[in-house]
Amino acid sequence: MKITFRYITYLIFLGVIITSLYLMNLFSKKPFSLDHFLAKELIINVLDSPEYMTYLGIFDNYGQVLGHNKKLSINSLEDSESDYRDSLQALATLKRYDVNDLTENQKITHKIAVFDTENDIKEFEEFRYHSYPFNQISGNHLGLVEFMTDTHPVRTEREASDYIERVKLFDESLSANLVWLEKQKELDIYAPIFVVDHVIKQLYELIGYKDKENPLMKIFIEKISSLGIDESTETKLISELSAVIESDVKPGFQLILNFMEENYESSNKNHGVWSLPNGDAFYALRLRTYTTTNYTAEEIHQIGLDEVARIAKRMKQIFLELGYEVNKPVGQMMNELNENPEFLYADTPDRKEIVIKDYNKMVKEAEEDVRPYFEKFPKSPVEVRAVPEYSEKTAAGGYYQSPSLDGSRPGVFYANLYDIKQTPKFGMRTLTFHEAVPGHHFQIALNQENEDLTLYRKLGYRTSAYTEGWALYSEQLAVEVGMTKDLYDELGVLQSEMFRANRLVVDTGMHFKRWTRERAMDYMKKTTGMSDTEVRVEIERYIVWPAQATSYKMGMLQILELRDKAKNKMGDKFDLKQFHSIVLDQGIVPLFILEDLIDEWIERETSQS
Repeated sequence: MKITFRYITYLIFLGVIITSLYLMNLFSKKPFSLDHFLAKELIINVLDSPEYMTYLGIFDNYGQVLGHNKKLSINSLEDSESDYRDSLQALATLKRYDVNDLTENQKITHKIAVFDTENDIKEFEEFRYHSYPFNQISGNHLGLVEFMTDTHPVRTEREASDYIERVKLFDESLSANLVWLEKQKELDIYAPIFVVDHVIKQLYELIGYKDKENPLMKIFIEKISSLGIDESTETKLISELSAVIESDVKPGFQLILNFMEENYESSNKNHGVWSLPNGDAFYALRLRTYTTTNYTAEEIHQIGLDEVARIAKRMKQIFLELGYEVNKPVGQMMNELNENPEFLYADTPDRKEIVIKDYNKMVKEAEEDVRPYFEKFPKSPVEVRAVPEYSEKTAAGGYYQSPSLDGSRPGVFYANLYDIKQTPKFGMRTLTFHEAVPGHHFQIALNQENEDLTLYRKLGYRTSAYTEGWALYSEQLAVEVGMTKDLYDELGVLQSEMFRANRLVVDTGMHFKRWTRERAMDYMKKTTGMSDTEVRVEIERYIVWPAQATSYKMGMLQILELRDKAKNKMGDKFDLKQFHSIVLDQGIVPLFILEDLIDEWIERETSQS
């Protein structure tokens, strides 16, 4: 018995020593494992973000110990400076690894991490304040509310109390944002005046909500009503939240509103980032970061013009096949089609519920139709919901929220149903393909469920060149394999592609060629036939999110180019299912790495006798 106890003691002691040595190495200047180093960095960043911990869902079972569900990030200037120093240190560590000693997967990981970290460092050093922290589509005035209503769980009385504790921090979080705005003011960096107009209007609405009309309260009441708690506890919780909204939420919003109104006359009279200090260089970096290519703004602008012309030609062919006279611009014809009552839902009180039901049916149909063309399918379900009313006026036509890692929250495709003309029936399938199946949901859910990927490769890097490029490629794939039901559906896909080709033109037009917002809106209206509401919302989005809009089409073109290369070089050996697996199996990667992966696949297959 004594001998057994002695061995157990030795084993415990040995385990402590090994663990200590491992941790010492992990935090050294060059940890033994690149993957473990990046996982450590990612975990530190995750644990530093209570919002992200909640978003992932995997920490919620330990919420009482960790306390993350009652916290919010308070992003100070000192925090961003600390993050910058961490990036410098991380880059130095990455460069200590000899790539010849790494596995093939680690070589990919190393390239991604270096590329991403270098971009972050450059942006901080040269363009730290080149952003609009409050705008019509993002910022804490919207993000905090949406996070609480859509992401924070209320499954127990404790989580309901955590909800209230989090809401108490709105004032502190917004006060930190105000410091950032004051710093921008010193550098004479202000958002365009129309952006400020939108934000002021939104802030007045958020401050002006009556008690139970406030989305923070409305959703809270809905969630706690299903908990089965006694009425007195429910009343107490509602009363506590009401008091916090008055003491900590509205004053926080008022701080930002005061700044916006006091500095209104200083708002930027121009629309593109060329007007910011060293704006052209800033835009070039944004293009590099978002497209993961070396194309210049001028080259991307021309690619956009060429694609607009090509797509318009195909749309005219379809109109002729459908029996229309093609005696006016394609954009005008699409606009008339958009407004044709035949393709619109009746504006009834239950319109949103009807549209969402139809969207969910289309998702199920797409899941069946796509099965012959993929080797793997997500385990996580996806559902369609309407964009929340408080943000639908300025939100995009649709967007996707990924499922939680623990599977407790499904993937969600949010459809914007504010304007009835935003939802012509012939455009619904293409949005389904893009946001859900086989677009964002397939790519993102498969990425999260891929057990062969390291933690960093699952969660550590994002680029819309890949994610949005895949989603737009999915739309064209759907046409190619017959998932569209008629030529009108194909027109919807082409209108969507025309829309993304337009983005190349108008984004570079405004931020590089100094177009005004109005000129960009006019161009997009004439060439796409989108509604006035859609055009305005989209153009205004590109202004506050420079270069991101170019990533969709550039990513799609790269995927199609790589598919054509593989077909041409592999001949009968080309397999579309395998191509899709190669594209999706390595997680989110820059386009230059995706090209390497396809080239390696081609080499493997063609070298076999």
